[in-house]
Amino acid sequence: MTPQLRIRYGMLLGLVVGCLLLPGCVAQQSDLKKAEKDLQQQLSQTRARQNQEISTLREHELPQLRGELDKALHQARELQSKQEDFKHRSAQLEQQTKKLEQLAAKLESDSSTRYLWMQKSFETQDAKVSARLDELSKAMENLKKEVIDVVQRTNEGLAKRVDVKLEGHQKELTEHQNKIEQSSQKFTQFNQALTGFREALTGLNDRVGEQEQTAKQLTSRIDADSKMRVTHAEEVNRSVMSITKALEAVGKKATARLDEQDSRIDALAKSLEQVSNRSAPLQQVHKPVQQSAVGSNEPVQDGGETSRLSVGPETTGGATTIVPPQESPKFEPVQASPDPPDRVRYEQVLGLFRDGDLEGARQGFAGFLDDYPNSNLAPNARFWLGESHFGKKEFQRAIDAYDKVEIDYPGSEKVPAAILRKGYAYLALKDRKRASSAFKQVVTLYPKTAEAGKASDKLAQLKELR
Repeated sequence: MTPQLRIRYGMLLGLVVGCLLLPGCVAQQSDLKKAEKDLQQQLSQTRARQNQEISTLREHELPQLRGELDKALHQARELQSKQEDFKHRSAQLEQQTKKLEQLAAKLESDSSTRYLWMQKSFETQDAKVSARLDELSKAMENLKKEVIDVVQRTNEGLAKRVDVKLEGHQKELTEHQNKIEQSSQKFTQFNQALTGFREALTGLNDRVGEQEQTAKQLTSRIDADSKMRVTHAEEVNRSVMSITKALEAVGKKATARLDEQDSRIDALAKSLEQVSNRSAPLQQVHKPVQQSAVGSNEPVQDGGETSRLSVGPETTGGATTIVPPQESPKFEPVQASPDPPDRVRYEQVLGLFRDGDLEGARQGFAGFLDDYPNSNLAPNARFWLGESHFGKKEFQRAIDAYDKVEIDYPGSEKVPAAILRKGYAYLALKDRKRASSAFKQVVTLYPKTAEAGKASDKLAQLKELR
């Protein structure tokens, strides 16, 4: 072969080898870019799912939990004796919600840091790959020069070197595949952590369901208490109706007596007219001495009292004397009481209680509260109504009355006594837990009262019994 033909043959071989090597590098780059895109898509999908789950937790489930806690707290304020247990449960729920928020924040921070770390690792890998590709391109250029120089000498040596470099590229590809598998394992671990978090959330939902059941039980108890109060109110209404009937009967008797008095006054007026008609001709003959006869137009004194009528004094000289008519019964006027009517009524009913008439005292205090709901003595009447129920061993009704003293009249001086007596009623019902809570309420809210000392003594006794 001529030298020109050899040179052309070497150039053709170099071009063929270059064409064979360049597509392999381009295919490697495209495969790496596809793998990077797939990893980025998976990262974006997992992050979107995490954000959706956290947003649903914050927007739906956590507000529902807080709303239910507010309702339960509102019910607990109405029933202060049940407040301690419920506060403890609500505090546990708040701690759990705080833990959930902290876990969510940690998950967000961990996911963001992991995503940034993966981006940095991919960027470093891309830089390494690009550097290696640059080195390969430089090596290819050197190879081209060497092939042009050495093709004529050793074709077999070139083939062996190309095989060695291809094996090195294959090793690098295997290393990249191992790194991708490691990253996939890390993603699986992250998914396992997410499943654990979901299981924890399901456990919390179960606890919330249990607390809802307890709230339903509390509402059922409240409904039962309200029914008891309705029955008590019906009984009070019946007693009021009986009292009104008795008052109507008394009013009828009083009107009958007033009618009798009016008839007597009319008879007296007629007799006075007759006497005045008889005394007129005598006055023409005899002069009046000392007192004049009272006419029929003389006014009646206040209070319904009729004045004494002296008709014609005795005449001298054997003249006949006129006998005056009989006096009507004298009605004493009712003296105005210096105390107001609510005070008088309250003292009367309290006298019934002191005399041991518990039923009369109960009816009297109930009627007093109906007639004088805005009186200053209304809290005292409510308290003594509870005492009358307590004396009759109607302990639940007594507790209702004591609760009304506390709720309707919070500024009254009878509130600590009502709470103390409520504790005694709970002890009579053998409910030591509520009794101790009532005694603790007296000690904490009214420490300077005499009731606080009694409540502390009872608490000490309950501790000794335990």
